[in-house]
Amino acid sequence: MIENYGLNDIVQMKKDHPCRKSHYWLIIRVGADIKIKCLDGDAVVMMERHDFERKCKKLIEKAAE
Repeated sequence: MIENYGLNDIVQMKKDHPCRKSHYWLIIRVGADIKIKCLDGDAVVMMERHDFERKCKKLIEKAAE
């Protein structure tokens, strides 16, 4: 499970996204739901926080504050 993630962080998901086989996503909304955008394509996915924490593998890059 991932902790200490925030807006504009780059995360790695456990499974590839079918668009271009990318593991890497940019967090574009944080709240009760998390919205992430595929870095290799234009796919945007919104999921509940619990699902995001379960499906996320690790934090790749923390956004500058």
